[in-house]
Amino acid sequence: MDPTRQLLDQVLLAVGIAAYVVGAFALLGFFLFRSPALRTIGIPVAILGCAAQFAELGARWWMTGVWPLTNLYGSLSLFSAFGVLVFLIFAFRYDLSFIGGPVLAIAAIALGYATTWNQGYMPAVPALQSYWIKIHVPLVVSSYAAFMVAAVTSVLFLIKYYGQLSLERNASRFTMNVAPAGGPPLGGGMQLQAAYTQPVARKIIGGEFPVLRDAAASGDRLALWLATLPSLAKLDILTYRVVAVGLPLLTLGVITGAWWAKEAWGAYWQWDPKETAALVSWTVYALYMHLHTRNSWRGFRCAWLSVLGFATIMFCYLGVNIWISGLHSYKM
Repeated sequence: MDPTRQLLDQVLLAVGIAAYVVGAFALLGFFLFRSPALRTIGIPVAILGCAAQFAELGARWWMTGVWPLTNLYGSLSLFSAFGVLVFLIFAFRYDLSFIGGPVLAIAAIALGYATTWNQGYMPAVPALQSYWIKIHVPLVVSSYAAFMVAAVTSVLFLIKYYGQLSLERNASRFTMNVAPAGGPPLGGGMQLQAAYTQPVARKIIGGEFPVLRDAAASGDRLALWLATLPSLAKLDILTYRVVAVGLPLLTLGVITGAWWAKEAWGAYWQWDPKETAALVSWTVYALYMHLHTRNSWRGFRCAWLSVLGFATIMFCYLGVNIWISGLHSYKM
């Protein structure tokens, strides 16, 4: 290949990694300290990194004529780029800038790891020289990226949920005049602690624990920081909406993969480790979508299910392909 074209490819890759690292630090700082200046830096840098990555994949295809998603390097590149793209869409639509730090950090790590699998500009092996690779791989990898963003919002939900539980357990620190239901007034912080241990009072009200408001009013630092995060109800709905993007993509990916398998290997399904792992992941997220309709599951239970789902995705994506021998293995 022309050295000038190789240089363009390398520059775009370097810009993508550098932008993700800078953006991750800036938006992580915004997540912790809520400085608008850090968000002002982080979001444009994230846009730059995402654009550079898509440009690098497109330029590599244009310069070589080889579809760039035939190996783990190209796959992880798309995973990073699409993950950041999903974050940016939801950040602008729902003011989710504060999740950018973890998302960009994962994108930077994935892209850095992808460079260790960069096989240059060699054409794909015969088994991958099919039009299906241009349909199946983008669908599946894009679903993985969406699930990554959903996992980040789920972890944030759990941070706020368990943070409020911690405040509730230490409610005696907040000396506010709250009387327990059905009982005489108590003194000092015991009033608040008694009120929050009542079964009715302990329920989440308006997406928050009642203790959060009073703890923040008393100047508790943890409560003040938690209060800057979206409500539990909003985080739960955001996770649901991102999963609602990822699950149809994964479903189409499984279906197109079965059609490709029929053409390549003569059967729609062979219980290959990759196929089995993909079915497990699909089942977990389908279960998430179903259980989210139930009030008893909506909230922290579904948040944990989302985290579990992403763990199965990572096993399906990297564990199976790298460490387990099969028809989809990268190490033959």
